[in-house]
Amino acid sequence: MSTQAKGLSIGEVSAATGLGVHALRFFEREELFLRPIPRSAGGQRVYEQADIEWLLLCNRLRESGMPIATLRRFAGLVRSGPGNEPERLKLLEEHEQAVRDKIAELHASLEVIHGKVVTYREHVEEGTAAGLWSPVPSGPAAGT
Repeated sequence: MSTQAKGLSIGEVSAATGLGVHALRFFEREELFLRPIPRSAGGQRVYEQADIEWLLLCNRLRESGMPIATLRRFAGLVRSGPGNEPERLKLLEEHEQAVRDKIAELHASLEVIHGKVVTYREHVEEGTAAGLWSPVPSGPAAGT
C-alpha cells in the first residue's frame, strides 16, 4: 500500500510503533484512537501519520503504568476537542505524580539491592561467601 496516496497499513503502523497488529486492534476496540480508523474499499484499516504519533504517546503512557481506563478517558477528552484542557492537565499531573512515586519506590529498592551486591562482591572476592544467607533449618527436624 502506498504510504503517500492511500495512508498507512496496519503492518506499517505496527512496524512504526512497535505495537503488534493485535495490540492495534485492541486500541481500536477500546476507543483509544482520536478518530475512527477508516477502511479501504477492501476493508483494510487505513492510518495516518498522526495516528502513529498518537499511538507512540499512548504506548509511552501505558508503559509508564497508566491504566487503560485512564488512557481511555484521556483519549476521550482529547477527542472531544478544546475546552477541557484543565481536565487533561489534571489527569496528566496525577499520572506524572504516580510515575514519580513509582520511581522513588524503585530507587529505594535499587539502593537495597545495590547494598547486597556490594556485600556479596566483597565476600566473593575475599573468599568468605560460603554460608552467606544460608537457610537455617528450624523445628523438630533441625538436627537431621
